[in-house]
Amino acid sequence: MKKIKILRIINRFNIGGPTYNATFLTAFLGDEYETMLVGGLPEKGESDSLFILEKYGVNPVLIEEMVRAPNLKSDRQAYAKLKAIIREFKPDIVHTHASKAGALGRKAAHACGVPVIVHTFHGHVFHSYFGKAKTLMFKTIERNLARKSTGIIAISAVQKDELSKEHGICKSEKISVIPLGFDLLPFQEKSISKRDQTREEYHVESDAVAVAIVGRLAPIKDHDFFLHVIEEVMIKTSKKLRVFIVGDGPERESISEQVDKLNISHPGVITMTSWIKDIGTFNAGMDILCLTSKNEGTPVSLIEAQAGNIPVITTDVGGVRDIMIDGETGYIIPPGDKELYTQRLFELVEDEKKRAKMSQKGWKFVEDKFQYKILIRNMDSYYKKLLDKKD
Repeated sequence: MKKIKILRIINRFNIGGPTYNATFLTAFLGDEYETMLVGGLPEKGESDSLFILEKYGVNPVLIEEMVRAPNLKSDRQAYAKLKAIIREFKPDIVHTHASKAGALGRKAAHACGVPVIVHTFHGHVFHSYFGKAKTLMFKTIERNLARKSTGIIAISAVQKDELSKEHGICKSEKISVIPLGFDLLPFQEKSISKRDQTREEYHVESDAVAVAIVGRLAPIKDHDFFLHVIEEVMIKTSKKLRVFIVGDGPERESISEQVDKLNISHPGVITMTSWIKDIGTFNAGMDILCLTSKNEGTPVSLIEAQAGNIPVITTDVGGVRDIMIDGETGYIIPPGDKELYTQRLFELVEDEKKRAKMSQKGWKFVEDKFQYKILIRNMDSYYKKLLDKKD
């Protein structure tokens, strides 16, 4: 039986949802598929995620020229390499993940006459990233690329509505919703077995409440908002508080300056850790996980937190309403509402019983909904439907 050949192209192998998505689809799609995974390397300030691929036995093809920022020379080189790979591999499907891979990969696949071209939006840059002129340019590019695509995948129902109705990238009929999938059981297991180890490593006292935010240190994540909230909570609470900022990126220096100032009035409360590879073990020592982004696709950190019995609090962006239950597994706050965010975080810090109740509901909610086996099953069905239409 002839195998279905898939060329999967990802922006870059940094820590995040796209890497996990591409890895699981490459490793577990099944014997009737032959998949080649291609991607770029992380940019400065990002930790590479090749250890994730290695864990699941995936050997990718690396294209150093495929960088995040637009660059005429490197983009041309990456495009030429992608076309050469397509001509040699002869895929039945080219599936791209995220913006740069989506632009270069779909253009190359279309030029080479690939039968089925699929793109997954893991997020988008249509608000809170750029000014009006640049945003309009990116929308125009994505509309053109959508016409070259056989199908578009959104990772949440909210994102599908944004792409089709709000931003007009393509008609809703062309978009299928296929949520991300993860290997979540280790987070649940470590939540019990690794808690004491993590708190001892980071010198978190047994009666302290540990709060973390996990993500790239970039303007879109709005750590400035987070630190203003933390400052208010530190003033109001009588509890011992420890705060961890996990990640790295272009805003590290400015965030570090703010942290140093806060640690003068509240010594040793806030710790910046850079990237942590074993986030499941780290999460085991935390009591609350925060997200303050201005724009998101599906925030992986929130799914992982709930899998590890941690209540979450987040701004109402992207697909967060599809991955948690407001008031039951955590709180969803309107973007920019510092007063309400502070109030809700203060409530969770003060009320151990509420945290315990939310933590139990979190695992039950994500346990089945976001397992990678569901992702595999959904994608297998989707690919075959597109191929049948082409035939």
